[in-house]
Amino acid sequence: MEGVLLGFSIVLVIIGIGLLSAVLLPRDTTAKIQQGLTPAIYYVTNPLLMVVLVAEIDLQALVGVYAPAALVTAVVAGGCYALVSWLVLKRQAGQTAVGAMAASYVNAGNIGLPIALYAVGSSVPAVSVLVTQLLVLAPFYLTVFGWCSRQRGSAQPRLARTVLTSVANPVTIGTAVGAVLALVDWAPPEAIWTPLDMLGHASIPMLLFVFGLSLAAQRPFRDRTQAPDIVWGSVVKLLVMPAVAWAAGHYLFGLDGVELFGVVAMAALPTAQNVYLFSSQFKLPNLLVRDIVFASAVLSLPVILGVALLLGP
Repeated sequence: MEGVLLGFSIVLVIIGIGLLSAVLLPRDTTAKIQQGLTPAIYYVTNPLLMVVLVAEIDLQALVGVYAPAALVTAVVAGGCYALVSWLVLKRQAGQTAVGAMAASYVNAGNIGLPIALYAVGSSVPAVSVLVTQLLVLAPFYLTVFGWCSRQRGSAQPRLARTVLTSVANPVTIGTAVGAVLALVDWAPPEAIWTPLDMLGHASIPMLLFVFGLSLAAQRPFRDRTQAPDIVWGSVVKLLVMPAVAWAAGHYLFGLDGVELFGVVAMAALPTAQNVYLFSSQFKLPNLLVRDIVFASAVLSLPVILGVALLLGP
């Protein structure tokens, strides 16, 4: 439990420093920091982090248990949201689709990796979720978004290009490079590998710091008509999805101990901000996504701490 608490304290302190910086610094300075760090993280440090993590990971464990568990959890959670949205709330297909993705697509990069590394002691749970989302869930949802957008008569980007962009991004490329290194069981010379490892691991504190900066700019819950959707999406994301992860991990895949905790903790992560970008590209209801992202970001850490108290080593 000490390791879990240490992991959460590290995450919370760095996010808090980012939030405090956003409050104390001039707004244009905060904007410049975000504009400078975000592309550096996206194009350089995060891909390098995936290279060094995946290169040292057990690919058999990743593909054998963790990725299927993540996929089952996301599919069931998205389906639960969609059924209530479509049948009870009577929402249109586009709003149901973006809400389902927001309720089941987690922020495994910004928040998941540090929690997995510090609280679980392994990056495998977070990397498995990233791989599952990038290669399976994102292309599926983007295909649905394209169909919904065409039904609405909205102008949208070319579907093939958007799906390809979602898959062929720097993080995916870094993951593929790391997987190749793991498969051939080869590591570059230490003089090259050590600086790559240092630069890659710099991504974690930078990600958390930028995430803290972004929280100060949130102005959520402006559209009161979407309150039922926001509440239901947040409930699915923070309560239903972890419960499904526990049931699937324990009964379907036979996990227990720290492995089960890792699967459930990843399921309790907040919604990834990528969902907002995807919904905006297809001109679908993105304010719903933004509010679920914010609500889950605020409430996810207490939920994960509760998971740690119940399941943590």
